[in-house]
Amino acid sequence: MNKKNDMENSKTKKVASSKVEVPKEEPQLLQKKKVKGYPKKDLAEFRKVILTKKSEIIEQLQNLKEQMMDPSTGQYVNENSPYSLHMAEQGTDAQEREKLYLWAQRENKFLAYLEDALQRIDNGTYGICIECMDEPKNLCPTCPLIPKPRLLAVPHTQHCVEIKNAASANANNNNR
Repeated sequence: MNKKNDMENSKTKKVASSKVEVPKEEPQLLQKKKVKGYPKKDLAEFRKVILTKKSEIIEQLQNLKEQMMDPSTGQYVNENSPYSLHMAEQGTDAQEREKLYLWAQRENKFLAYLEDALQRIDNGTYGICIECMDEPKNLCPTCPLIPKPRLLAVPHTQHCVEIKNAASANANNNNR
């Protein structure tokens, strides 16, 4: 019996000792390679573009708000508006109100995207494709950075054109 217990103990010691061993290279695998973003001069230019778009959106939202307000009462126009005397006019007015609300909702969403882009500038991750950040795909010449012309055209983007096109193509194939 002693031999059997000794064998079991020696097996458990081997298992226990193999669990304790940690290869020296493992911590290096866990470290992510830091991707260098755009220089501060470019980031300042991107910030200016984003702030310009942000002010345009805020102005558009103010205009939408004014369109949704009754000028005589200062309250939001509702379905019981005295201006709509006929049922068909009330339907048209309701449709117009719905369009305005949807447009305002869309603009608010875009404003949030611009805020996120400003946050990424502050964090130092702006202009880096989120798909290529960890493992560059080298689909565009600036990989993993999103090309500057794309960022100027679509300042809130997080993907390079090639990645976005591939994602759109996959979405179109899945919808068929």
